[in-house]
Amino acid sequence: MRKRDGEWWTSPNESDLGRLIMVTGRRDVEKFRNNPRFNIRVEVSWEYDGNASGMPDFETSTLMEQTQEAIENVLEKDPIAVLTGVYTGDNRRDWIFYTLSTHIFGKKINEALADFPLLPLKIYCENDPDWAEYDEMAAAEIKFD
Repeated sequence: MRKRDGEWWTSPNESDLGRLIMVTGRRDVEKFRNNPRFNIRVEVSWEYDGNASGMPDFETSTLMEQTQEAIENVLEKDPIAVLTGVYTGDNRRDWIFYTLSTHIFGKKINEALADFPLLPLKIYCENDPDWAEYDEMAAAEIKFD
C-alpha cells in the first residue's frame, strides 16, 4: 500500500466471532467524498486459508499486496475510484473503494489484474451516497492525543 505520511491509519478490531481484523483506513478522501458522483461503494473480497489467528500466510499476503499495488497504479492514472479501506483477518481481505461507475471500475480492475493468475476475488457493489461504511470504518481508528 502506498502510504504517504498522515494519509493512512491502521487499528486492530474484531470480527463478529471475536477474531482479529486489522483495519487500515484512508484519511485524505475529501475531494472524492465531496464529489456526489463518487456514491457507489465497491467491496473487493479475497477469502483465503489463514493461519490459526486468521491472517494470511506470507505468500498470500505478498500476492495481495501486489494485487493492491496494481489496482492503485491503474487508479492513479485514471482516478475513477478511490481506495478508502482495507480489512484483513478472519480468513478474508476486503478492499473498499468508492467509485463513480461500476462499469468503468470493472474495466479498470480487469486492466490492473490482466497479468495476474486467476484470483479468488468477489466483488459487491451498492449505493452509499452518504459514505456510511466509510464513517463506520473511520470510527475504528485509534487516536493518540
